[in-house]
Amino acid sequence: MGTNSMSLCIPEEGALVNRSNYLLVKQHLTYLDEIRQISQSSLERYRFYLHHLLIWADETLLAKAGKIKPSFPKYVSSLKGRREEPNLAITSQKKIINTAKRFLRWVKLTHPNKFRSLSEAWIEALHPPRWENQNKEHTYVSLNEVIRLVSVPAELEDLATQRDKAATAMLFLSGMRATAFTTLPIKAVDLKTNSIKQWPELGVLTKNKKRSTTFLLPIPELLEVVKKWDERIRQDLPSSTPWYTPIISNWGDQTLSHKEPGKNRGQALSKRLKILYEAAELEYKSPHKFRHGHAVYGLQHADTMADYKAVSMNLMHKDIQITDQIYAPILSEEVGNRIANLNHGKDEDVIAGLDLDIGYLTKSQLSQLMIAAAKALSAG
Repeated sequence: MGTNSMSLCIPEEGALVNRSNYLLVKQHLTYLDEIRQISQSSLERYRFYLHHLLIWADETLLAKAGKIKPSFPKYVSSLKGRREEPNLAITSQKKIINTAKRFLRWVKLTHPNKFRSLSEAWIEALHPPRWENQNKEHTYVSLNEVIRLVSVPAELEDLATQRDKAATAMLFLSGMRATAFTTLPIKAVDLKTNSIKQWPELGVLTKNKKRSTTFLLPIPELLEVVKKWDERIRQDLPSSTPWYTPIISNWGDQTLSHKEPGKNRGQALSKRLKILYEAAELEYKSPHKFRHGHAVYGLQHADTMADYKAVSMNLMHKDIQITDQIYAPILSEEVGNRIANLNHGKDEDVIAGLDLDIGYLTKSQLSQLMIAAAKALSAG
């Protein structure tokens, strides 16, 4: 790749980008900050997403983006994931591409002469890979897997394994993100009401600093595992201690620690879960797959739209459409297997005439389909 006076290096990416493109992105971010007044956390995400657009364009003006090969969606689909996955999660790909579309619409509107050659049709055609072609991404932890994990034998003195078993149960029951779970203090857990205070003021690191009280799934065998660990740590530790408690090992003896854990707590959780998976003779799945498992279990047992909405709120989604977008593909295979066995009646009427290619359903059709399918799945 050559260099010229119109290039600018992005240090954190180690790549040269066109200076005019860079200045347009900078101008757009200033607009979002000063005019739209979006939050700083959102601004940083948009900055990160637009870095991909700059790197893809390399030294080519974005006004000529339609001529760049490979296409931007194809480039994004080739990006590597952060957790050893060969590709970025579909949700991340979608955010990157949609952010690029909004930016390109904005530059075409604010700089019409400069971007005359970039057609609106080309911008609108930017789409992430179809959901149904990404089945490998749609994995989740099932209830049976969690039961096998919590059934791994552990000596009374083996606090680490007891903690990790409780962690798998809590992750599945709560649907919490790993970052929120590893920063959750004991005082945020109320097993009398099976509620979790995912409150930033308590030190819980939630996505976008959202604040919500969420609830655990009513699964007795997993609640019992959580309760035993909860009682154990409350005996010796202050309520500000993380529920996923740090453990000190000294010559084989393990003791609970009230000290604040390190910044890489999420990585420590993943490493410990790998050990538990190996002991249970199961293929490893990341902590985030427990969140998917929580959602799938909840949706499968939803009988009404109110139930479906409750699952969405418990996941701390902004609205039910987000739940549809993420979990419709995960359940699509089960929907296909069970759709012919739906009970006669209004559920059949809901399904009649719908195009069962998930990628082509409207949001309204998708919501109706998911409710009807969830009822059928729970009945089975």
